[in-house]
Amino acid sequence: MAIKDRILPYLPHHHISVGKSFPLDCCIPVYHTVSDEVLPHINHCVAYKNISEFVRDLEFMQREFRFITWDEFKTNTRTQTKNSKKTALLTFDDGLAEFNDIIAPILLEKGIFAMNFINPQFIDNQDLSFRAKASILVEEIKNGKALSKQLLQQLSWQNQENLAKNILKIPYVQRDILNLIALDLGISFKEYLQQHKPYLGLQQIHDLEKKGFGFGAHSWDHPLYEELNIDTQIIQTRSSLQYLKDQQLNCEAFAFPFTDYGVEKAFFNRLFEEEKNLFCTFGCAGIKTDTVLNNWQRIPMENRKTAKQTLQQEIAYYCLKNFLGKNTLYRK
Repeated sequence: MAIKDRILPYLPHHHISVGKSFPLDCCIPVYHTVSDEVLPHINHCVAYKNISEFVRDLEFMQREFRFITWDEFKTNTRTQTKNSKKTALLTFDDGLAEFNDIIAPILLEKGIFAMNFINPQFIDNQDLSFRAKASILVEEIKNGKALSKQLLQQLSWQNQENLAKNILKIPYVQRDILNLIALDLGISFKEYLQQHKPYLGLQQIHDLEKKGFGFGAHSWDHPLYEELNIDTQIIQTRSSLQYLKDQQLNCEAFAFPFTDYGVEKAFFNRLFEEEKNLFCTFGCAGIKTDTVLNNWQRIPMENRKTAKQTLQQEIAYYCLKNFLGKNTLYRK
């Protein structure tokens, strides 16, 4: 259990009025998807919400904040505008298909804008992220499939007991192992993509943009940046931004896949020097400020808690860390 989760039950956060107590000017929640169905490609990686849970989240946040558009976010940030009611910029990651089928209709009905950060490698269901592959494999194992003794030995895994945990630990840099496991289990990722179509298609993205939604870059194929050298980090970032430019989509924003933890200041210096149109980047470390002033932190909302619980706890944790002087991210 994370330190935050161990501490939070003892903090006096239940009385906190979220909107009035939110310590920053803008709340930036981040989700991946919303569905009432079991989605094997994400089920073992993200605790996504069902439709009723998501609607309750939105209704709570609408009472506490004023949802804003990307242009409003940029204007408020540039002018350091103080609003009588705190604002919120809703964001999604990975460009999953439910954004078109489920989420967008709900947001349009409620008049809420959202940014969706996408990976070019997965658009039109060309490929699956390595985490999606891991989740599919775990789903198959939980349904009774087992690895051959030969592959277990090749991977230096002792037995089948911790198979799911071992698969979920496979990093981006060793992602080819996931293809070996799929072959051993008789699973075709290509067939899964054809049958389930988990990601948005390019035409859907353009249609959603016409309806008012925004899109930003999220790296080329969703690596953990901490595992990459700075040159590879820059290539991943710039190639995804270039894709958006080529498709005449918003190329003013980039959101780190997973987290921006461990990303050094030199990366930001290079990126903003080379990408003149880039307005800002986003991490997901909760309510924090950053020594890189145009890098904003978002609040992960998929944690088996309601939006009210999540935000109350984040505020309480911020207050505790503020007392300790630990609410700013410093970078090497």
